[in-house]
Order: sequence, then C-alpha cells, then structure tokens
Amino acid sequence: MQRPQPVELTILVVSYNTRALTLAALDSIAAETRQTRYRVRVVDNASSDGSAEALRNHPTAPDVIASAENLGFARANNRAALGVDSDYILLLNPDTIVRDGAIDRLMEFARFAPEAGIWGGRTLFADGQLNPSSCWGRMTPWNLLCRATGLTGLLPRVALFNGEAYGGWQRDHSAPVDIVSGCFLLIKRELWERLGGFDPIFFMYGEEADLCLRARRHGARPMITPHATIIHYGGASEPARAAKMVRLLAAKTTLIRRYWHPLMRPVGYALMAAWPLTRVLALTVANRLGPSPERRNAAATWWEVWQKRAVWLPGYATPAAAPHQVLEAVTP
Repeated sequence: MQRPQPVELTILVVSYNTRALTLAALDSIAAETRQTRYRVRVVDNASSDGSAEALRNHPTAPDVIASAENLGFARANNRAALGVDSDYILLLNPDTIVRDGAIDRLMEFARFAPEAGIWGGRTLFADGQLNPSSCWGRMTPWNLLCRATGLTGLLPRVALFNGEAYGGWQRDHSAPVDIVSGCFLLIKRELWERLGGFDPIFFMYGEEADLCLRARRHGARPMITPHATIIHYGGASEPARAAKMVRLLAAKTTLIRRYWHPLMRPVGYALMAAWPLTRVLALTVANRLGPSPERRNAAATWWEVWQKRAVWLPGYATPAAAPHQVLEAVTP
C-alpha cells in the first residue's frame, strides 16, 4: 500500500464569530488550490455563532481547535502552529476568498524567491478595487508626522506623504516590502519556529509588523506578488471602529517602544497622541462648514479614542494584561 505524501503547506485560520465567512474561505481554498498538498487548521476564538461545529463538518476536513477564550490573533496563530510539520505555513484571514489559484501561485513565488523568507500577495475588496492592506511600510517619524498632521489623509496616493501604505502603488508588480499583512502571509516553518511565531504581547494588530521586522534581522527580505490575488473584506470580526483604533494605536506605540531609537521615542509618543486629536479638530471644523451625520459620527469616534489614550498610549504591556486592559477600555 502506497503511503500518502506529506503535506507541503499548513493553512492557519483564526475565526471569531465569522461562521459564514470562514466557511466561504474554506470553500475557496478547496476550489482554487489544486497543485499544493495542504491541510487546514482553524482556531475558533470562543465564537458564539456555532463556528466550531460548522467548521468541523467542512469538506476540507480542517483540524478545529475550539478555544474557551478569545486568544486574539497572535496567540491563536501560535497555538494553531504547534506541531506543524509542513515546510510552509500560510496565515489566512477568515474574511478572505482565494481567487485564481492564489495559494498555488504564492507557493510558486516562494520557490522562485526563497531569499524573501516571507511572502504575500495582492488583496482586493469585494468590488474588485485594490485593498492596499496586503503589505505595509515600516512606521517612521516622517510617516507618523504626515499621519498626525493630516497630510496622509489629504494626499493618500502620494508615496512621500503615505509611506506606510506605499501610497500610489497598485501592488501590480513583485517587490520587497517591509511588512506582509497577516491576512495572507506565507512563511517557511523553520523561520516561524526560529522567530518563536508571533510575540503574544500583541493581542490584535501589529503582530505581523513585529514578525517581519524581527525576520529581517535573520536575513529575510519579505516580498509580495500580484500573481497571487485574494479578496479581503477586512474588519469582519472587528466592527466597532473605536475599539479597532484603540487596539491599533496600542500596537503602534508598542512598535515605537521596540524599534525606534530611544531619543526618538518621545517624539513618536507625542505624534501618536496628536493623531486622534487632530482628526477630532479637522472633522469638527469640516462638520461646521458642511454638517453631515458621517462627519459628526467620525468626530465622536475619534474623540472616544482620544479619551482612552491612557489605555493605548503606553502600548501593550504583557500578553496576559494588555488584551484585558484594551477590551475593558472599549466595552460600553
């Protein structure tokens, strides 16, 4: 009897109350992945919508780990990666749809450019428009200054003023990037293990930036390719914008503390504090000139974020404490 060949790739998915979306993502994996031997492993973060049970019955026969608590993105992926023996690991968000053999193509790209160590693709919104969040530039004092002063919002397509999002680049050619988004991130298992996976201090947001920046110290040079394209809806498990921004800003201040020169850190913290405040002022003025519910609600959201600066400005502190501090801060 011939023994089955070992899998080349383990696909990790973390779900949280995204039952229908996660099932659709698994459907697309099965339909569009024909050349790669793979397995799927899902960690369900204590969903209340019956996700774990539904996923166990999916035709892809995923390994489903039903967590009794919401571990967040970083810790859940770390748990899913335990015991993986494939050569590659792919992180895939539950709110994605694999298109045109994207996983097979990303694996081909990894073999073509092994020096990258971490690989990503091109992401689109549901309407087919570019979703630029497939990759990011590292946060710098200049980038943060542009963000805090509003230049990034006024000129989002100008790379000089929107360096973090590679403003103006349509992700239409393969290129090195600072950070590959965790929504569609391929990494060699050996490198993942050498890095210890994600740093669990990050509950949500920032973990892939930290991973890629640490990987660069080990010689990796992350890259993306437009030939591997997926749909990424974005934010399906994080509908409250204030809650999202509190977590995002906590992650960013943690990255400043970890990667910026000590003399520049106070500048970074000041710019981070200015970011929501300038948004409040700009939106308030704009609403007075041309009143609209959208501007009024946006100003209220940013004001809520500003009021919670005591939570996010210190950044994440410990893997156990930081998520609870942030979660409690955004609970009505």
